[in-house]
Amino acid sequence: MKRNLPLICVLLMIASLVGTIGLTYGQPGIQRRFGAGRMAMELPQNRNGVPMWEVDAAFKDDVFTFVRIEYDSSGRPGAWMTDFPDADLNLSYRLQQLTSLKVDPNGRIMRLTDPELFRFPFIYLIEPGHIYLNPDEVNSLRRYLLNGGFLMVDDFWGEYEWQGLYHAMKQVFPDREPIELPLEHAIFHCVYDLKEKPQIPAIGVAINGRSAGITWEREDAKTPHYRGIFDDKGRMMALICHNTDLGDGWEREGEDPWYFTEFSEKKAYPLGINIIFYAMTH
Repeated sequence: MKRNLPLICVLLMIASLVGTIGLTYGQPGIQRRFGAGRMAMELPQNRNGVPMWEVDAAFKDDVFTFVRIEYDSSGRPGAWMTDFPDADLNLSYRLQQLTSLKVDPNGRIMRLTDPELFRFPFIYLIEPGHIYLNPDEVNSLRRYLLNGGFLMVDDFWGEYEWQGLYHAMKQVFPDREPIELPLEHAIFHCVYDLKEKPQIPAIGVAINGRSAGITWEREDAKTPHYRGIFDDKGRMMALICHNTDLGDGWEREGEDPWYFTEFSEKKAYPLGINIIFYAMTH
């Protein structure tokens, strides 16, 4: 996969233009997701209050597009839709707002066998603990990743779901093992300097466990893991975020001020931006 040079150049400007994330918690109603000082934009009804913006027609092929993967599941029909569409829309907006990256305001949903998949260098897969990939999807994902694409996997918890995703990825790469990333890895520091490998719980888990400091959704999921799958040249092709839920940090940012401050602003958005920056520049 050949990445677009104008897009890479824009991404390389992020580190110099973004300081602390400094978001403002949203207000109720139409402004519930975004605080004062945001860009004045039209708010279409079907975007749940997320602002709209125009893409420069001269650079319509040079924008970053958030691509969510639709897949079949043996035990959780529709799991691929978790946190949709708010997570996708909110992250796209925050990328547009906080960085110099030019972003498609709508994103895409695609199957792994869609011929258009190879136009997009970043794809997102959520709740894959019961994922089922048919042979065509296995072959397409392998080709996509080996040709320069990047897969982010998010929001699955515990050992049973890990085995489900692990089995699927071993179909794709029988000879490659996911490798745990140390905190020193650049993905935790390339734009925002994170001091920990964050665990981001669903909003209900966070609120219910606040007094006890519980941020895990299952007893066998207390430790967050960030594992990479690498090609023969050492390029990370996939990042697997296990025992954590960045998507909820993006989706639910406007529902509770404490959750917004502790998880959306401090963890989910900084790490999400880091991951995209890293994926597009390495």
